[in-house]
Amino acid sequence: MTHPHSHEIKVRDGRLIALNVLKYAILIVGAFIMIFPFLWMLLTSLKSLDEAIRIPPMWLPGAFRIENYTHVWEMAPFMRYIFNTAVCCVLHVAGVVVFSVMGAYAFSMYEFKGKKLLFMLFLATMMVPGELLIIQNYITINKLQLMDTFAAVVLPTFASGFYTYMLREHFLQIPPALYKSAKVDGTSNWRFLWRVMVPMNKNTVATIAILSFIAQWNAFMWPNIVTQTDKTRLVSSGLFVFRSEASSNLQYMMAGSCIIIFPMVIFYIIFRKRIINGVGGGGIKG
Repeated sequence: MTHPHSHEIKVRDGRLIALNVLKYAILIVGAFIMIFPFLWMLLTSLKSLDEAIRIPPMWLPGAFRIENYTHVWEMAPFMRYIFNTAVCCVLHVAGVVVFSVMGAYAFSMYEFKGKKLLFMLFLATMMVPGELLIIQNYITINKLQLMDTFAAVVLPTFASGFYTYMLREHFLQIPPALYKSAKVDGTSNWRFLWRVMVPMNKNTVATIAILSFIAQWNAFMWPNIVTQTDKTRLVSSGLFVFRSEASSNLQYMMAGSCIIIFPMVIFYIIFRKRIINGVGGGGIKG
């Protein structure tokens, strides 16, 4: 005789399996939708012009034309674009980390008049769209005669209300007694910051560095405004200029896009866990 409880367990297990199947089916469909544009771009970059513009679309190329990449590499200085972008990313990350660390340290450890009000005003900058600051930043950079330089690209991006807030929340977790004991021992604020606070929050600092690197690599509008020659163009603005050179050759435009995306794919593969943790949790402890 079958026990009634065993029947209930089987029904419950069956529902759980069905829910898991449905969940993974939805995830697989979502993943395919997300990856399809990149897959299509890669396949199109290996086609001939006739195959790339054919209607109805031709899914796979008749022959994989690797020479498309060689031709595109000769048409535009992509190596220069990638080098410029890497330099700007390193400068941007260094500036963001230094200014965010010092700002978070001031708002977490120091006591001064108007501290709360100043911090609220600082956070309010997060609500201001970056596009509203473009005109004023452009005027400032132009007056400083920094147009078409790496400084023009990175200087306006150093201050970040979000990253400062993120670090401040972590710095506040440090026991005040640790700071007081360090001061008793004669440790300067500067030494305490870089020898104690930063090492104790190195995971958060690393998350900020990675996320800011990605943001700078993907930046388009501001670099496109302040760079005017191949000497300083980044990959995003360089690809925009290359589009006019490639004209109607869709396969070349897709090949150029792939060349620019490949470094970030490698970057993601190396730092994927850190990126997922940073984006998912915001790097903020409760």
